[in-house]
Amino acid sequence: MAVMSSTSRPDEDFTDRVRREWAETYPEVDTSPIEVIGRITRIGSRALQQLDHSLDEHGVSRPEFDVLCVLARSGRPLRASEVTAVTMLSGASTTKHVDRLGRLGLVERLPFERDGRVVLIHLTDAGRALVDAEFPRRIERDRRLLDGLDENERSVLAGLLRRIATNVESGVHP
Repeated sequence: MAVMSSTSRPDEDFTDRVRREWAETYPEVDTSPIEVIGRITRIGSRALQQLDHSLDEHGVSRPEFDVLCVLARSGRPLRASEVTAVTMLSGASTTKHVDRLGRLGLVERLPFERDGRVVLIHLTDAGRALVDAEFPRRIERDRRLLDGLDENERSVLAGLLRRIATNVESGVHP
């Protein structure tokens, strides 16, 4: 069994150390993807932890906030299936979150005029106020994560990440 190296270099970040340790454990494996995917994962995890912490004060979870944001962006009431498609939650999870948000007074269910079997989910004024308060804070936290990058660097990074996201979204598998 390989022993984790305790030697850290001053210019290394967490991902560099993890990659080095994996390379020592599996020297025959090219661990270079960790440099990108490991950082994407770590940055995403930390950003989501910050969001979770911020949402705690409002008493809503991240998936519930995602539902509120989908409704806020749509500008109109949506069917649960539309919310599910955008959030990538399961139908059962969407129902659970909408139920809780309804109890909190952040959304309401409305009948669909053309089909009585369909219910629309509508963002209430309180739900809109929560999104209006929290969304700009989230964007500011995200902006701080990008400190030190100029506009051109952010643009290049966004383009490169878009290419990776396209691979993920198109179902590219090894």
